[in-house]
Amino acid sequence: MKKNKWIYADDLDENTLKQFEECVNCDFVVEGALMPDAHLGYVAPIGSVLVTKDFIVPSWVGYDIGCGMTAAHIKGKDMLKKIRENQDKIFDAVKKRIPMGKGEINSSNAVTRKTKEDYSVLIEEFKKGAYNKEILQFLEGKAIRHIGSLGDGNHFIELSEDELGDAWITVHSGSRGVGFKVAEKYMMKVAGTDKEFEATHPIHKDSELGKEYLNVLDFGLKFALRNRLELIERTIKGIEDVLGEKIEFEVWTNKNHNHAIPENGLFIHRKGATPAKSGERGVIPGNMRDGCFLVEGLGNKEFIESSSHGAGRKYSRKDAKEKFSIEDFRESMKGIKGTISQGTLDESPMAYKDVFDVMDKQKDSVKIIKHLKPVINWKGERGRQGKNKDKN
Repeated sequence: MKKNKWIYADDLDENTLKQFEECVNCDFVVEGALMPDAHLGYVAPIGSVLVTKDFIVPSWVGYDIGCGMTAAHIKGKDMLKKIRENQDKIFDAVKKRIPMGKGEINSSNAVTRKTKEDYSVLIEEFKKGAYNKEILQFLEGKAIRHIGSLGDGNHFIELSEDELGDAWITVHSGSRGVGFKVAEKYMMKVAGTDKEFEATHPIHKDSELGKEYLNVLDFGLKFALRNRLELIERTIKGIEDVLGEKIEFEVWTNKNHNHAIPENGLFIHRKGATPAKSGERGVIPGNMRDGCFLVEGLGNKEFIESSSHGAGRKYSRKDAKEKFSIEDFRESMKGIKGTISQGTLDESPMAYKDVFDVMDKQKDSVKIIKHLKPVINWKGERGRQGKNKDKN
């Protein structure tokens, strides 16, 4: 039977295309699409959407379960002006409140009562389904300390302005150590080995392993949503610390773009792809210089009701560090307060594809509502060692 497959990226290398074809050709796959930002992943390409019947593939969801974007509108008169006038102080105040960097998590006394209450609800819901005892032990232990931590790589917090001069916060992060622990555990379990387990190994939804994975996957997706809300709340607190006033904000959308979700008897695997049903809100980031796009989905079935989750990498992290200098990075970020260092050089704007071109290639999938331009951008530096480094 011929399967529907659509490719919207026109700059694919041979390895990315090969990865996609290998995934789509699996017997349990119904259809697949590659978004305009697609590039090589470790099993499935980043920017791929793969629809399956009866089976879930943990490696296609990946380690960063629930990675996604949240956008919030900051209210208040002259808020953008105040942020600009105090950007250095705000930058430092937010960094003090939020663990940033690989493995960086909260100290045990930094978790608020409200967060503990919300988290206990997630745990109780999780325990109603099938679960692995070792995973539950981790979730009931250190996992809560990952809420409100940013991570590294392409994860970021950004204060930005829209076309009307209003201030916004956008956050890109996921389920942190929870996603990594879950992904590694279940990729090994379904592969039956702790070696070479990063491969396409499907789990049947009705098997005991399938029930376990779907339950903990759902937990990870909810955890990621809560993590990004906490990051926004802490950023607001940091601004309040500096400005000395109470700030109101409204969440515009909170969406995961790394998941496998059940829909109409099928599973939609998105490995770095934004859901884009008709009228569905989403956020598509470009880079540290060009900001983010707030979008609404058009429900295009030939995009599998999806869009890109960003601009997509043009250069690998290794290549970016070899090709660009700190001077190049700093020059590209003129007028923007950001984390500009050797530890974030691989995240410089030049390492990414042209986001405006990517947006043009998916105009049949999403319409642009607003373009948010960066004022302050926070990223976790790679290789940074902190006192609350997670060893899991």
